[in-house]
Amino acid sequence: MTTVARKHEDEAVMAHLLRRAGFGATRDQIDQYVARGYEETVEDLLNPSHGEPEDQDLMDRYFIASVEARSVGHADPQWSWRLATSEKPLEEKIALFWHSLLAVGGIKLDHGLEMLTEIELFRRVGLGSFRTILFEISRNPGMMYWLDNQNSHKDAPNENYGRELLELFSMGIDDMGEGDYTEDDVKTAARAFTGWASKPTPPPFFLGPFPMEFRFDASDHDNGEKSFLGETGNFDGENIIDIIVKKRATARFIAMRLYLYFVSDEPDDEEIERLTDVFQETDGDIRSILRSLFNSDHFKSAAVRFHKVKSPAELVFGAARLTDRFDIPDMDSSLLANQSLFMGQHLLNPPGVEGWHEGEEWVDSGSLIERINFAASELGRVEAPGIRRMIELVELAGDDLQPEEFVEACLDAMGSIDLDNGSKAVLVEHAGQSGSMGSADRIVEMFQLIVSTPDYQYC
Repeated sequence: MTTVARKHEDEAVMAHLLRRAGFGATRDQIDQYVARGYEETVEDLLNPSHGEPEDQDLMDRYFIASVEARSVGHADPQWSWRLATSEKPLEEKIALFWHSLLAVGGIKLDHGLEMLTEIELFRRVGLGSFRTILFEISRNPGMMYWLDNQNSHKDAPNENYGRELLELFSMGIDDMGEGDYTEDDVKTAARAFTGWASKPTPPPFFLGPFPMEFRFDASDHDNGEKSFLGETGNFDGENIIDIIVKKRATARFIAMRLYLYFVSDEPDDEEIERLTDVFQETDGDIRSILRSLFNSDHFKSAAVRFHKVKSPAELVFGAARLTDRFDIPDMDSSLLANQSLFMGQHLLNPPGVEGWHEGEEWVDSGSLIERINFAASELGRVEAPGIRRMIELVELAGDDLQPEEFVEACLDAMGSIDLDNGSKAVLVEHAGQSGSMGSADRIVEMFQLIVSTPDYQYC
């Protein structure tokens, strides 16, 4: 491979990593990361410094209603700002992953402040051990309310949480609707989680809701002997979690979900089995699994690039990051969550306990129009710093570009984007028929045409 080809491949692989481990990157950011090195970049992404962002006070000043958010509508401007601007993209991406897998619906919960608390929980522990993640979400008052565990009592266990813990959160089911557990295991899990509940919360006062709190009521907990997944003892919820995370079925389920989210909409059994081994070797350390995933030849291969349908959040916040137009938490940034909603992904309000169905189900005739219109509108913001920089990069490529060179320069300026030969041929033909290619208007028009292609729906 020539030096030029090697450089191009390094840029393409880095851009791929930044799309999957975040929401994409500008051309300049890709160059900076390439100079740092791929494995070093993976480590940077996997090890974000945790703590309150420096601009939290500024955001609270602009989004006053979100400080004590009553509803999802009051809360989502806070997360929109982070998704659009955070310099810790994997922290937000992993929060989005767990938000769908360990789903809590904000409309039923009707407590925006608690939804933001849950997202912060996923930021804090989402790259840690799966055991810790399950334990934390099992003590999350929003989850306990969402799955009715406050209505689970030692003399009348409610099976909702125990069932979803096994079926949707950890061990999963096969195509026949069967799992590596029995109905008796579900009932036992329900008994073990009796007494785990959301503390009753006073009605919201005029300034907003009271914070939700977890409460363990020992007097309402079933202390009887229990048999669960082949083990017997006086188990509580924490013991149930300990047993679950040791199972190969759990390791494979999480490996599969991480693969489908970060790599491809189509599972690869060999790669998923490899990641399953990593899960078990590291006691379910998510950071270690993702490190192995991102550094693998399989992940870096051209075969998986641009073959995963963008979720609405990936499309919306990826396009917003390209424009680089948000200096302050203004109304425009607060409305980005609405754009995701129009495309079918209501942030802070998954449609059910299964979360969102990913992949091709994101795109239908109605959502496709929303996706194209939004992306074309964003890329048409000539006044935005990111768009001005992209125009400059195309101009630097030369004054007398041929149509194919012009299209390639635009794709490169947008962050090393690739299109299939059919889409590229249509754009090249258009560029050749439309006169001068050197003006800002023509460059921006090409940006808008690129994001209107079927290829741009993939990352």
